[in-house]
Amino acid sequence: MAQKVVLAYSGGLDTSIIIPWLKENYEDIEVIAVCGNVGQEDKMEDVYEKALNSGASKAYVDDISEEFVTTTIFSAIKAEVKYEGKYLLGTSLARPIIAKKLVEVAHKEGAKFICHGCTGKGNDQVRFEATIAALDPSIKVIAPWRIWDIKSREDAIDYANAHNIEVTATKEKIYSVDANLWHVSTEGGDIENLANEHKKDVYKECIDPEDAPDEAEYVEIYFEKGVPKKVNGEELAPVELIKKVNSLGKKHGIGVIDLLENRLVGMKSRGVYETPGGTILYEAHNKLESATIDKDTLHYKQLIALKYSELIYDGLWYTTLREAIEAFVDITQENVTGSVKLKLYKGNIKSAGIFAENALYDQGISSFGASDLYDHKDAEGFINLFTLPLKIKAMKSLRSK
Repeated sequence: MAQKVVLAYSGGLDTSIIIPWLKENYEDIEVIAVCGNVGQEDKMEDVYEKALNSGASKAYVDDISEEFVTTTIFSAIKAEVKYEGKYLLGTSLARPIIAKKLVEVAHKEGAKFICHGCTGKGNDQVRFEATIAALDPSIKVIAPWRIWDIKSREDAIDYANAHNIEVTATKEKIYSVDANLWHVSTEGGDIENLANEHKKDVYKECIDPEDAPDEAEYVEIYFEKGVPKKVNGEELAPVELIKKVNSLGKKHGIGVIDLLENRLVGMKSRGVYETPGGTILYEAHNKLESATIDKDTLHYKQLIALKYSELIYDGLWYTTLREAIEAFVDITQENVTGSVKLKLYKGNIKSAGIFAENALYDQGISSFGASDLYDHKDAEGFINLFTLPLKIKAMKSLRSK
């Protein structure tokens, strides 16, 4: 009886050559390709056919984009997680959902193996395998990039050509691209040379800010307990909302970063990330939080967001610590309800209004004029107490001289 292996399949270069490679190197094996559609714009029927034509005995192409949005993307927005303060974790947020689907199919098919096409230098191998370990540690993992003699993407293209497998990657345009509803990441090729300015042809989603419209555009985002619900007054389903805001961001060249990051596996890596809608939603959420959360809570939330981002980046979604942090974040979002108006223009976002009934900001108190709750004279006593430790230290220092 053939051994079944579930393959995380995208139809790209790496996963396309894995199917014939598995059949060449493992006796009596049945490859079941699984493509989790998390909003990438590939034609899923083409991906399905390609998997079968490449030698898979069966293929699953399942739309899991709504689970992607409601489970991980909305959590990321509420926490405002950014790895190393910049990266909106587009690839990282999708991996727990995709890996969960792989385990589900493995259980359904009675497969004892899961295979992925992640390179031995990347983060994704850890993310996939950490999720598999958390959900079913009995499943064994096959990672071809850690086994085979293929050493580069150029070698992989040669292998594909030798086996008559159609791939879009070429040796001239060797970029490695990961796309989903939240973002597009582009790595490899001339991007790897730090001396190079990345080219416009890298962009898969966004217009270059220089080429964006000369006329600004306004957008208003409504949040309910930290979760985006409406765009310009229109209530939208989760996936449609992300698509709507994405279209606005793309049009105005918003959300492109050229990042040199520290990978989990110990090396630095450069990539160009496009997260148009996410950048807008983060900015709107940030503005609303600034008006509705008290200082101590907000500052502590910002502190743990750093740890939260590292957990997601490292593939540790299914952990108690991640769940505990999210529980804290959810409490902080109780009053984060209201709308934020933003002005979009050539890659920039400008705040154009915050509308929240729960706002802690009070113009009467915060203005320079007089108010019942605050007297300018009160500041003198406060400053005396606040600076007391400084005065004591200075006095002791002077006495010792």
